Amino acid sequence: MTGTRLHAPEPGWAIDADVVVVGSGVAGLTAALRCTAAGLRTVVVTKALLDDGSTRWAQGGIAAALGEGDTPEQHLDDTLVAGAGLCDERAVRTLVTEGPDAVRRLIETGAHFDTTSEGEIALTREGGHHRRRIAHAGGDATGAEISRALVEAIRDRGVHTVEHALVLDLLTDAAGRTAGVTLHVMDEGQHDGVGAVHAPAVVLATGGMGQIFSATTNPPVSTGDGVALALRAGAEVSDLEFVQFHPTVLFLGAGAEGQQPLVSEAVRGEGAHLVDADGVRFMLGQHELAELAPRDVVAKAITRRMREQDAEHMYLDARHFGAEMWERRFPTILAACRAHGIDPVTEPIPVAPAAHYASGGVRTDLYGRTTVPGLYACGEVACTGVHGANRLASNSLLEGLVFAERIAEDVVANGPHREGTPVPSAPPRVMPVLKPGLRPGLQRIMSANAGVLRSGESLRRAAAALEELSVDAVMDHLGRSSEPCTEAWEAANLLEVAGALVTAALAREETRGCHWREDRPERDDAAWRRHLIVSRDSHGLFAAHPTAGADFPSVTAEVSKEPQS
Repeated sequence: MTGTRLHAPEPGWAIDADVVVVGSGVAGLTAALRCTAAGLRTVVVTKALLDDGSTRWAQGGIAAALGEGDTPEQHLDDTLVAGAGLCDERAVRTLVTEGPDAVRRLIETGAHFDTTSEGEIALTREGGHHRRRIAHAGGDATGAEISRALVEAIRDRGVHTVEHALVLDLLTDAAGRTAGVTLHVMDEGQHDGVGAVHAPAVVLATGGMGQIFSATTNPPVSTGDGVALALRAGAEVSDLEFVQFHPTVLFLGAGAEGQQPLVSEAVRGEGAHLVDADGVRFMLGQHELAELAPRDVVAKAITRRMREQDAEHMYLDARHFGAEMWERRFPTILAACRAHGIDPVTEPIPVAPAAHYASGGVRTDLYGRTTVPGLYACGEVACTGVHGANRLASNSLLEGLVFAERIAEDVVANGPHREGTPVPSAPPRVMPVLKPGLRPGLQRIMSANAGVLRSGESLRRAAAALEELSVDAVMDHLGRSSEPCTEAWEAANLLEVAGALVTAALAREETRGCHWREDRPERDDAAWRRHLIVSRDSHGLFAAHPTAGADFPSVTAEVSKEPQS
């Protein structure tokens, strides 16, 4: 282990492998399948069941230049515009050029996408796209279908899986290279308690961190575990300030907390209108694409309109679709709305922005390598540079797919070498046990001060409140015995990523993409067309360092053998 670690018992059991993949969404399972196909002993660790990650909840689809007249270059242009000047163009070009074939390989794996009467893949549009390039499945159940196909393939190939397991910390050898992970298997798992997977390559594919906010589209397991592990291990993270708030999440009331039903952007792609209580389409004139503007533009417009009218939500009007289209194209959303007493066939849907996607994460290169040798990251937990300051709709599933394949190529090309057994490279700091019940308080702090609207003042309030929360959570346990538990470890991870996010957001004194500073309302390319890298300093405190420009520096001074094309 290295850096800081969670307070946990020593591992009581261990598994040996060539590579351990942490997470079971599109990124994790794709990496695992490719590594297994290359003959590597692969272990998949997942926090709940194999199909319980964020991928299952993805509605809209997967973006790729598959349609007639569309090209990777056009997809690249739309992605760069959405990213507000901070995309790494090399990463985007990799995504859009390798994306179409990656989708075809996904279909070969067993995923079934909706097709036209001619048998071609049916494509729709979403915000920020100038072409129909979103492939979907089951109308609005794309993620569920992708998850089904990948899980089935994992089981068919007999990949070793450990379910109901919360990853704790990174193991390293004496040279500081990755040597595996520690993890805690909860009651339903095949193992018991804290154990370890010893492997020279670790792939983080743990998804997002939406649970640091009160209202989110993320499932309850999205507690930032991968980013927190990476920070404790001494890895660099980047662009955490760019949290995308999905503009159209079903409004369940001002006090609603936890996972909220998403109303896919594809609904607007098929012609739904955003209106206020008077039926006025307020996106007209705001952007050339109106309701199909990039998500940060739409979220800001909704928030402004809500403030102007002292309203708690706006409306999405798709009554003109008719019952048949709703039932055929958006059955999942229709059912979710009706379950909450809303019938989109006959009435507008109340919507408001909610935390949806982390554009930043653990900093990687084009092969998913992080600043810690042997540690990889892909999917929402990673920052490849593809998304910049604002993710283009439906690029997330594609990013997980493309970069997971590249990670597998790199792991195979460099070979599963072991330089030693897992030992601490230096005595690590052990984090104190935190009170398990701090999640609601942390979420309220972050939603009130670091949500869609931010300012220097609100972010300083957030930093002070998080520090106070941390002290209270530790003090609560002083003087009495307290054993760590899953909820306490998750609380520590939430506090870790929240602190890192606030550090970055406070440092970025401008408005860009989905980072909206009320006290710095203008985009400032001269000073801020650069990334912010956050890491822990020698005292264990967060520090944010700007890059020299929009391009990321190398993740390592070492020269790795590049995979052969």
